[in-house]
Amino acid sequence: MAADGSKRLLLLIPTSTYRTEDFMEAAGRLDVDLVVASEKPNVMAGEFPDHLLTLPFDDPEAAARAVAEYARARPIHAVVPVDDGTTLVGAAIAERLGLRCNSTGAVATARNKRRLRERLAATGVPGPAFTVFAVTDDARAAAGRVRYPCVLKPLVLSASRGVIRADDADGFVAAFARVAALLADPEVRALGEGTGEILVEAFVPGVEVALEGLLTENALTVLALFDKPDPLDGPFFEETIYVTPSRLPEATQRSIADVTAQAARALGLTDGPIHAELRLRPAGAAPAPPVPVVLELAARSIGGLCSRTLRFGTGLTLEDIILRRALDLPIASLERERAAAGVMMIPIPRAGVLEKVTGLETAVALPLVEDVTISAHPGETLVPLPEGHRYLGFIFARGATPAATEQALRAAHAALGFVIR
Repeated sequence: MAADGSKRLLLLIPTSTYRTEDFMEAAGRLDVDLVVASEKPNVMAGEFPDHLLTLPFDDPEAAARAVAEYARARPIHAVVPVDDGTTLVGAAIAERLGLRCNSTGAVATARNKRRLRERLAATGVPGPAFTVFAVTDDARAAAGRVRYPCVLKPLVLSASRGVIRADDADGFVAAFARVAALLADPEVRALGEGTGEILVEAFVPGVEVALEGLLTENALTVLALFDKPDPLDGPFFEETIYVTPSRLPEATQRSIADVTAQAARALGLTDGPIHAELRLRPAGAAPAPPVPVVLELAARSIGGLCSRTLRFGTGLTLEDIILRRALDLPIASLERERAAAGVMMIPIPRAGVLEKVTGLETAVALPLVEDVTISAHPGETLVPLPEGHRYLGFIFARGATPAATEQALRAAHAALGFVIR
């Protein structure tokens, strides 16, 4: 325990994450001695050396050794990575300290799309057919070896970055060149394993959903199932609207949860938050139900600011639940509030420099709209998908029904204007 008897919590917060504020606020609601680690030095680290650490997130073993040394004098009781980029280093640290966690092997498999695909296929979890090419392979020759339509993906990036659909050989060659160029970027190459390969999957038709879950000793609790009402058919796969509760039939929702739990077991994930993306592939013949197909499964919670849509029990946030689970603190209820909730990740309409956003007051004043957060700042260079990986901002709405909530999100977005030069 810390000197005052409270538990000591280590948060792993990259400097580029959206999640800092929400996790810090959740930690502030707990009686914990908080330690924050980033990959770059904090300007206040000299004043608070015991509470602000700098760790090499790109070298999990070195980071684990550094924290183990720190913990000799100041024991750590829980390690929480806040986003995708810190899941592996978080697992390495927790393993080194002997804390309950997912194994580094399971987390590494989930983070690498090739290894994830291979593991799920080997254990019979529904997924798209796939193959892998090296970035140095001849793209035209590779184009002759795949079936169309297909989807090209980097192995190690998230948020649909570098994901491109190809409908023919010419489209494949163009997409291959774009993904290879992205993987040659020094910041991407610094991610290490997987940056020399491109995954090619069969395109899976059907609606897409996102499942937010919590694993507790191998058992999955579904915290929320999000519908994605906008079609995601390519050529790029920029996500926009998430709305919960799902409007899918109960039997379909149970099937999605079952397949997600099967996938988590196949990967060896046992504890903590997971975020899964699935497609509902139409069955071969009516009236057979659609088949949930796992696209992604990550050992982390939902990205961006999307967790702000979720409230549980007596007002707990998703971050509250994640921290309480990590610290073995009681959780009154994992049941989501009854109201429908949704978020729109504001897409970047075109490349350029953001000058200003108009219509904010009008958008926020619309019925059911809770908030509009513009995360891009004036003067920022905007890069759309597939090369980019950030959004202009987020719109939040809450209402009596999913349909009304979705409509509020669309109305708020229509009220906004973006001046980009």
